[in-house]
Amino acid sequence: MDYFGRVAGFVKNGWKNVVDRLRAYFKKLLFPLWLFPIKLLTYTTYYILKFIIKLLLAFFGLILDCIVFPFKSLKNFLKSIVYIAVATYLFFSLLVIGDYMTRQYGDWDKFFCGAGVSSKLKKSVVRIVGGNSEGSGFFVTDNQIITNFHVIDGEPSPKIIFEDGRFITPVKIIGDKDADLALLQTEDKYPDLVYSLPDDLKFSENEPLISAGYPLGTDLTGKATVVTGNFIDFRKSKASPVGYIQTNLSLVPGMSGGPLIDQCGSVVGVNTQSLAGLSLFITAADVKVLIPGFTDQAIEKINVDPSASPEEAVKAFYTYLKARRMQDGFNLLSKKYLEKTNFTEWTARFTNILDVEIFKSEKFDNAKALGINTDDTAFVKFGTKNWVDGEAEWHYYEGTWQTVQEDGVYKMLKSKIKEVTEPGWDWFYE
Repeated sequence: MDYFGRVAGFVKNGWKNVVDRLRAYFKKLLFPLWLFPIKLLTYTTYYILKFIIKLLLAFFGLILDCIVFPFKSLKNFLKSIVYIAVATYLFFSLLVIGDYMTRQYGDWDKFFCGAGVSSKLKKSVVRIVGGNSEGSGFFVTDNQIITNFHVIDGEPSPKIIFEDGRFITPVKIIGDKDADLALLQTEDKYPDLVYSLPDDLKFSENEPLISAGYPLGTDLTGKATVVTGNFIDFRKSKASPVGYIQTNLSLVPGMSGGPLIDQCGSVVGVNTQSLAGLSLFITAADVKVLIPGFTDQAIEKINVDPSASPEEAVKAFYTYLKARRMQDGFNLLSKKYLEKTNFTEWTARFTNILDVEIFKSEKFDNAKALGINTDDTAFVKFGTKNWVDGEAEWHYYEGTWQTVQEDGVYKMLKSKIKEVTEPGWDWFYE
């Protein structure tokens, strides 16, 4: 007997039958074309219902067979045992899969929504460089960034650093110190980076959550760090106007102010603090409620007076550089100084300066010995934090600025500034 020939003939005839049936089906479905939408809907509904009915009939038939079938013979009895064993295995397998899906995604509706979540998260999180602290933040509108208040506390001109290394200074800062929240407003808009705040939050038990930020601030280079964990519970403190989400994921300094999101990429909280591996996040719903009441009352203000003295003028000059208020700094250059520069050339010198720290600005006591007018010269010590190729570099300087009064304001005339390499601790405090 030619078994191979019979099999080949069966496959050939079977394939031809399938092709003929598909051809007839598509012909029936597509023509006339004007009936295609209605046919697609009705045919789809028909075949789905037909499949469900057949499946249910087969299921009930199997149950009936398992009840009646075994008593006809020993062979049938053994078959039924096998059927029941397979059905039991499949049933408990579904329970295990369901439990896994719940633990992995929280809810079934979150199973298919995780594509591209981590990628957007890394692009959307920004570094926030404050005075005494550094952290992270994210856009809640196209020109507003939320972060923790403690990140920018005492700093009137924090810097916002994007994933690609660009940095800007916010044009306005408001916040709520008691809630540990601050809102930084940018001049330009960034609609692609926005995470909208929800009105309400609901989590399933042990629902997976994702957080991101820049650990150790500018001390650690690279892209934002993404960490995962699970929802534990909601927490409330009498000392705080906000509620918290408790998770088992780990946060480190520098990640404060970053977003906490669910598997679908919806923001649910703001990174706040971590204790013994249990991290707390301000609920995004509370953040949304509090933002309209934010003020600038607790925000550090820039307060300088270049008309008071040469040393105050020098302090104002470097304060404006620190705040990236380049036009104000440029306005403190004297007419004679402006003979050798212009705004574009002058601002280009400070492109990479992320921060300026003024350690000393005082009257220069040795001016007479050097043949300099004591009344218009100031001695200054300062350091600059430069952002170069994604890394922070500190440089330290000292020297004198000779000033001249113009229109009642002391302006920069001539400088003798030198870089101090590897200064000792006494250099900062002498």
